[in-house]
Amino acid sequence: MSFLEDFIGLISSNLGRIVFSVVAIIIVFVVYKLVTRQITRLKEQRKLEENTAFTLKRIFQWITGLAVIVVIIAQFGIEVGLIAGLLALAGGTILGFAAMNTIGNAIAGIIVMTSRPFQIGDRIYFNNQFADVVAVDLIYTRMRTLDNVLVSVPNQELLKSEIDNYGKKTNVRRSCAITVGYELDPKDVETALLEAASKVEGVLKDPEPYVWITEFGDFAIEYTLYVFVNQIRGLPKIDADLKRTVLETCKSHEIDISTPQLLRRVD
Repeated sequence: MSFLEDFIGLISSNLGRIVFSVVAIIIVFVVYKLVTRQITRLKEQRKLEENTAFTLKRIFQWITGLAVIVVIIAQFGIEVGLIAGLLALAGGTILGFAAMNTIGNAIAGIIVMTSRPFQIGDRIYFNNQFADVVAVDLIYTRMRTLDNVLVSVPNQELLKSEIDNYGKKTNVRRSCAITVGYELDPKDVETALLEAASKVEGVLKDPEPYVWITEFGDFAIEYTLYVFVNQIRGLPKIDADLKRTVLETCKSHEIDISTPQLLRRVD
């Protein structure tokens, strides 16, 4: 019974502070919601880039959490200077025990956020696979592969790697190379390849596809078909359709694209 009385007494003696803390938390939360809603509105109006909007929201989350902690603790008699000292001590301890890789990744994360080699929503080619950028955090950059696997890559690794950024709606050039014997007329090969390009859904007509002779081998010529695509999300499928259509079209034109060099040596 004495415990209940002590608890009620504690609540009564600190009722003003508790009410003030609750009101302060509500105000901070409302301000946070209004700010994040405005950031979302600016992003939808394309006045803010998606990557910038994500970073601003994350910063306001940290500020909101810190403000709530400071307000509550300050209301119960602990000076703000002491709070700052405790936070500084905690921060120093964390930094002291943190691994050098973590600090390096944090610095690399700041570099990625400021230099913006890619943005959230971009499709990139990294580590021999396509992936869509989901988030750029301080330590990791998260991306989702075509297998729907969420991958978290340390930012230091991103800075050391070569990344092909295909963006969202940019025109990119794709290619498909075949080798045929010297006995075939180059015009016939070019006609067949351009016909194949015209059958593939997603290949742009402007800029027009074109064919180049890209290499002279000992027993064969390499022809490369170049096409342009702006459906970045469908890029792997378009590549596969292009190769399949080239194979079918070459068969219909009786163009042998097997390796002439190997066949000649067997003969």
